[in-house]
Amino acid sequence: MTETDVERLLRALHDAGVAFIVIGGAAAVVQGSTYVTADFDLCYSRAKEHLERLAKALASFHPALRGAPQDLPFRLDADTIRAGLNFTLVTDIGDLDIFGEVAGLGSYDEALAFSEEIEIFGMRCKVLTLDGLIKTKRAAGRAKDLMLLPELEALLEIRKSQKRD
Repeated sequence: MTETDVERLLRALHDAGVAFIVIGGAAAVVQGSTYVTADFDLCYSRAKEHLERLAKALASFHPALRGAPQDLPFRLDADTIRAGLNFTLVTDIGDLDIFGEVAGLGSYDEALAFSEEIEIFGMRCKVLTLDGLIKTKRAAGRAKDLMLLPELEALLEIRKSQKRD
């Protein structure tokens, strides 16, 4: 997803009033990581009104299930999101993963404790903290997640040392 596409996505989510947290590689980049990611991950609130807002915000990007047969019928609406939990999607602007629960943290409400508001493209967005990212990467346990841990831990140590000064 290009920078312009990320801005379009965040603007659509923000304008629709969707409750979400930027997670995964995108959150790592916002927190200072040099990690390169092609997709965008977010954790969303499963409150009924937010499911409807999320579905409406994403509709203009024509989401489809990533890796599923192209002839498989799929419509991302509030009922579909409510019936599922985590979705890996391909959209007009790139790959998007939406999570109702995050490994190591839990639901949106639980992940809030590991988020902070950061301005991205002029919008205040909730983003996983370095502590939250470290926790999720450890819990996921995939090689690509574990490889990122030393950098995230170093960034956290730098932040802590700057606070002490």
